[in-house]
Amino acid sequence: MYIEKLMERGAEFLGCRYPIMCGAMTWVSDAKLVTAVGKAGGFGLLAGGNAPVDVFEAEIQKTRELSENPFGVNLITVAPNYKSHLEMVLNANCDVVVFAGSIPRAKEIEQVKKSGAKVICFAATEALAYKMVTQGADALVLEGSEAGGHIGPVSLTVLLQQILFKIDKVPIFVAGGIATGKMMAHMLAMGAAGVQMGTRFVMSKECTVHYKFKEQFIRAKARDAIATPAFDSRLPVIPVRALKNEGTNVFARLQLELIQKLESNQIDREEAQYEVERFWMGALKRAVSDGDVAGGSLMAGQAVGLVDEVMPIEEIMFELVNEGDQALAEVKKQLCSCD
Repeated sequence: MYIEKLMERGAEFLGCRYPIMCGAMTWVSDAKLVTAVGKAGGFGLLAGGNAPVDVFEAEIQKTRELSENPFGVNLITVAPNYKSHLEMVLNANCDVVVFAGSIPRAKEIEQVKKSGAKVICFAATEALAYKMVTQGADALVLEGSEAGGHIGPVSLTVLLQQILFKIDKVPIFVAGGIATGKMMAHMLAMGAAGVQMGTRFVMSKECTVHYKFKEQFIRAKARDAIATPAFDSRLPVIPVRALKNEGTNVFARLQLELIQKLESNQIDREEAQYEVERFWMGALKRAVSDGDVAGGSLMAGQAVGLVDEVMPIEEIMFELVNEGDQALAEVKKQLCSCD
């Protein structure tokens, strides 16, 4: 297959057959989903979110009991339980650790690498990509603003030109708006080591989110997945892309309340940022676990407009790989016809 040749670098780095990562989605990417992705040849990322450290540790152990396939763990640097998660992971003999949410410290990257794990860092801007490589990241994920959940400010098409075409020191995976094998193939042809998808794997049978959550994804169009605005530089919140609902309005009001508290010195900026993260984690859980699709958070990327069917993960993986291989065969045919 043409596509497997282009996948070699990413597959070798991750230790799996296909360098197709299932993004670490809080309350979504659990042991069952991660295991299913691994069994289908991909690479699952277990979401730590802000879970109690013993719960997160138990989920890692459960994943290992379900399968011998490699997987990664995701740490959210802005989560209140981040430091406890990091301490636990340093002794958990992990294969891959992904830092997400904000910028990890060089010391933290070094600690994880010394534990024997490979480190992947997100790069939402050009400057951040170079910073993470300099600080020791073994690989990067370029996540465009098209993605769901916490997002950066730059689209994937621009990040490709700023970073993918310039950095070859480490493997670079790409994310944001990718849901088809054809797009994946073109990303690989441009030099990506692999891809990360989230929204596509939510729409799998193995994903245990509430059926109402999936129903909203089926109905949604790409334009329905909107990014939350920031109202004041004194409260520098990371934008979140989700399907617009009443929960979106509630978050807007929360920001205004927190800004007022900052003005009156009732809270400091760090505490305000924690309140924001607590809101998202709670709102997401209500939607994912309880089916509160009106007031909960329906985090989704703009690729939600490309998925309208729930499928087993094995079928999703087969479709991605074969569609991608066909796309590459077509490109080769087109190039040969130019001679």
